[in-house]
Amino acid sequence: MNTIHDTIPGAKPPPIAHPLEVIPFFRRWPHSVPRNVVYTVIFSCAVALALTVIDMAGGASVQRLRSDFPTTLIISNLIGGLVYGGMFALNRSLDGWVARLRGARRMLFYVALMSFSVPVGIGLGNVLMNRTNPLLVLGQRGVWVYSLATGVLVAGFMYLVHRSGERRMQQAMAAARDNALIASSQRLLAEARLRALQAQIEPHFLYNTLANVVGLIGTQPAKAQHMLERFIDYLRASLAASRGDQATLASEAALLAAYLDVLAVRMGERLRYRIDVPDDLRGFAIAPMLLQPVVENAITHGLEPKVEGGEIVIGARLLGDRVCVEVSDTGAGLAGQGAAKKPGGGVGLSNLRERLASLYGGAARVELLENQPSGMTVRLMLPLNASPTSIPSTP
Repeated sequence: MNTIHDTIPGAKPPPIAHPLEVIPFFRRWPHSVPRNVVYTVIFSCAVALALTVIDMAGGASVQRLRSDFPTTLIISNLIGGLVYGGMFALNRSLDGWVARLRGARRMLFYVALMSFSVPVGIGLGNVLMNRTNPLLVLGQRGVWVYSLATGVLVAGFMYLVHRSGERRMQQAMAAARDNALIASSQRLLAEARLRALQAQIEPHFLYNTLANVVGLIGTQPAKAQHMLERFIDYLRASLAASRGDQATLASEAALLAAYLDVLAVRMGERLRYRIDVPDDLRGFAIAPMLLQPVVENAITHGLEPKVEGGEIVIGARLLGDRVCVEVSDTGAGLAGQGAAKKPGGGVGLSNLRERLASLYGGAARVELLENQPSGMTVRLMLPLNASPTSIPSTP
């Protein structure tokens, strides 16, 4: 299996797993040279202690163990330093060649490295501790048998440890890919739901508006022309919004003004509206078409069921580190919606909450408030310093 370094040009050489990583406790710290040096000292001391215990089990006297242990400890650390230093230097100078070794080639490399490090470590240890000529020590047959046996044993252990580390890394990469795929699928699903909702709304609005224009041409041509012009403005603004990842409060306000102007021609004096966005918030980034469904709900469930109609007020203000955007109406309210009323809002409000969650995570919220004497207010609390996450467009 290829590693990341094999597939990405210029990537850093992959790290080499340390034998101590076979114990879960030692996996909590990330790879680094100082960490591996400390691990090598710990591992080498453990090996020296294990060899002493083996000698003890073989019948060695306590006095001999006491005299030999410092030498064994020094030799073990020298061998550990040669092994780790050799692997690090070769891996760094050969651009990750050691970490990329697999199968029999890796095993042969470990055996060769241990076959070199063990006798050299024994020779250096005897020079340092006993002032013994290393050639005399290395000339003993038992030293080479001991070196070869130790080298093969430790090399086999390191091979198994490194193979286990690679499997853990591959499992972590597979889990990361699965999580990224799930997150991407959720964003695409949210976008698909939004597009489907928009596709249901716009044809309905289109047919009703054109029918109204046709009805007004003969009797009130000026009003028909005004309605058609504002409808074109709305289509132009909604087309631009549907092609962008972000909008501003100013562009959303312009889109809503055109939308409400068209409806005002149809509803006459039953619909009044005001849009109040201060100059310092007109450039605030907001997801496109975020407010239009809220305004449409206020018309459909608030003002249209009420005989005398009412007023819609769209406003924005700064509250601490958040931007408060409100769509308020004086329509029928929850009491006027009969059996259809829902304490937490209907499907439109649920869709709005889901969309905010996908754009801002938990940093944004929606509140539904009942006005007095009638009507509802939908309040969006948006983070001031966080732009909505761009939803990737479907091809």
